[in-house]
Formats: sequence, C-alpha cells, structure tokens
Amino acid sequence: MSSLTSSAGTARGVIMVHAVPRAIVPHVVWALRDVLARQAPDLDFGPQPVAPGTLRAVANWRGPAGSAARIASALRVMPDTLFEVVEDFASDREGERYAYTPSLGLFRATIGVHGDIYLHEDRVRAAIDGAREHGVDLAEGLAHLLGDAWDVELEPYRVATSDTPIRVLHHVV
Repeated sequence: MSSLTSSAGTARGVIMVHAVPRAIVPHVVWALRDVLARQAPDLDFGPQPVAPGTLRAVANWRGPAGSAARIASALRVMPDTLFEVVEDFASDREGERYAYTPSLGLFRATIGVHGDIYLHEDRVRAAIDGAREHGVDLAEGLAHLLGDAWDVELEPYRVATSDTPIRVLHHVV
C-alpha cells in the first residue's frame, strides 16, 4: 500500500492491469483519463507471459476520493481484461480493493491501513444466514467475502518476472 492520503477529498492507490488485449489498451488509457483527468498515471505496458498476446501494467494513481470505484466500473466493460484497483485507507475513510476477471466478475472489499480485508458485521451475518438457510458451508461463504476465488485466478498474473517494474511502498502509520 502506498502512504495515507495527505488531504481531505484526495485519494491515492494503485492500478494493476494484469492482462489486456493489445487492441483494448487505448481504451484502458482513455478510461483512466476520463476518471482521473490530468492526474491519470502513465501506464507502461509490457507483455504478460501468462497470457500471450496480452499486455500488463502497474501504476500508482491519485485522484478524488472514490476514484477506485469509478476506475473499476470503467474497466470492467473492457473485453478479456483482468485487473485490480486499490484505493488506500485514509484518516477519514477506509480503503477499497476491487478485483475483476471475466469469469468471476467484479469483487469489492473494504481494506484497512495494512491492506487487511474488513468484513463488516452485516456481511458476516448474511454469510451465516445463507449457510443456515441454504445448507452452504460457512467457510465457503467467508472465502467468497474475502475474494479467495479472485486471488486464485489472478495469482498467476501477479507473479513477478525479470521485466516487472518494482513499486516502492511507502508506510505511514
């Protein structure tokens, strides 16, 4: 996670485009510019070895609070695109993590200062009730709330290779 937000109403985070077809790259760039305007990061796309014919990029971003949701909404309509967007925790709000794969759809989680996923009481109660009413295993319900399926599907795309740029993390507590 990058450092905490420095001013009210401004957020920062990271976007990880894990795989995008070459023909869709300009649309990803346009979508980011549409959401973040002049603050849109320059994405340095490189080959994604896990999915030949696709590209990947990672960049830090800065924009108005709530930008991660708008970025995720803009990118989820891009064909065959896998991505994650994180909006860092700030002193006045929790952070957010979005993950998207075409096969699973969009995942959203609330995150804290250390990147941990927070499961709010209403979501845990719904998982308990769902397990009781539908005979579903509670562990499966909690795994879904934690985004386990998205992590399993995205992990091969996250694995660093020699051409992956290193992102320096800033830590402020």
